[in-house]
Amino acid sequence: MSQIRFGSRIDDSEINLRTDTIRSLFAVILRLLIGYVFFIAGWEKLTAADPFDAGGYLSGAASAGSPAAGVFDWMSATPLAVEFVNVAIPWGELLVGLGLLVGAFTRLAAAWGAFMMGMVYLGNWTVSSGVVVTREFEYLIVVLSVAAFSAGRVFGADAYLERLDVVQRHPWLRSVLG
Repeated sequence: MSQIRFGSRIDDSEINLRTDTIRSLFAVILRLLIGYVFFIAGWEKLTAADPFDAGGYLSGAASAGSPAAGVFDWMSATPLAVEFVNVAIPWGELLVGLGLLVGAFTRLAAAWGAFMMGMVYLGNWTVSSGVVVTREFEYLIVVLSVAAFSAGRVFGADAYLERLDVVQRHPWLRSVLG
């Protein structure tokens, strides 16, 4: 079985791994699937007949018993925060999806996707009723796995972006690639 070698460097830590083709392809498939889910979700919100409005969700999340209820309460009561969320959610989903689909800025895309899924998980809080693992939690784990396995370096643009002179001169940029 053929092997693919890939590595990751964050700060002063370097990890070099070799994996077989099947595992690498699995990471790419995960990246593409979750990228598609995010891209379509954002696209549907941006092209809907009515503009996306998170106001009702934010006020409902504040009363759902979430440990982040105070944050959701503040956001729902602050018009600027609601407007930010109204823009950040659809565009964030679209750009996260695009980044994951092409494998560009994969860790940055995955981090933003994980943040969004974490917020949705907290907003749809069901732990008090005994449900811990939800679709949002599963998506959060998948995008974190995509980042952890450097899935953008396998059949993705990050493998090429990391060779750019600007990345060579500023190695910290690798932390958003991969």
